[in-house]
Amino acid sequence: QLQLVESGGGLVQPGGSLRLSCAASGFTGITLDYYAIGWFRQAPGKEREGVSCISGLGGSTDYAGSVKGRFTISRDNAMNTMYLHMNSLNPEDTAVYYCAADLWGNPCTLDHAEYDYWGQGTQVTVSS
Repeated sequence: QLQLVESGGGLVQPGGSLRLSCAASGFTGITLDYYAIGWFRQAPGKEREGVSCISGLGGSTDYAGSVKGRFTISRDNAMNTMYLHMNSLNPEDTAVYYCAADLWGNPCTLDHAEYDYWGQGTQVTVSS
């Protein structure tokens, strides 16, 4: 079964940057190339929100309006790792960030209901 592990979260000052990583393992015959990857976040008392996604072969990406121009999603299928580069962070970006995988997802979607595999999450806190 596909397993996802996020890393790279932490405490950062407003205006700062972070890079989240999502390492995938446990493939059974279908390589990571065929999975769309999504990044989601959930703040206390709020619903889970789609942040960004990238299709299996990286042909398409999508971003939530609140992060467009500040966040960049990328993937390295050879390394089985996906990234979320976050710039110009503000306190509203504080949340637990999750990566998720959607087999055959093309184009990708920011709808969390479409994703079958989830990581455990990594905390991002933006505060001075």
